[in-house]
Amino acid sequence: MFGALGQFERDLIRERTKAGLTAAAARGRKGGRKPVVTADKLQRAREHIANGLNVREAATRLKVSKTALYTALQSTSAADS
Repeated sequence: MFGALGQFERDLIRERTKAGLTAAAARGRKGGRKPVVTADKLQRAREHIANGLNVREAATRLKVSKTALYTALQSTSAADS
């Protein structure tokens, strides 16, 4: 009996969550974390790298992790090709 009530409550929560996400999408909102490496930081990183810095040094100067910078560089180079 309690299992059936728990399942019913879980289904209600799932429906409300889905409705909320759909409503947010209709308002132009999207979920998720904002990117750490903005377009401006990415441009400056490319300039640093072109001037002879390696990715680690460029990331340190821009105060982002080198992993985040590598990911941003790879995703934009994949989109460019």
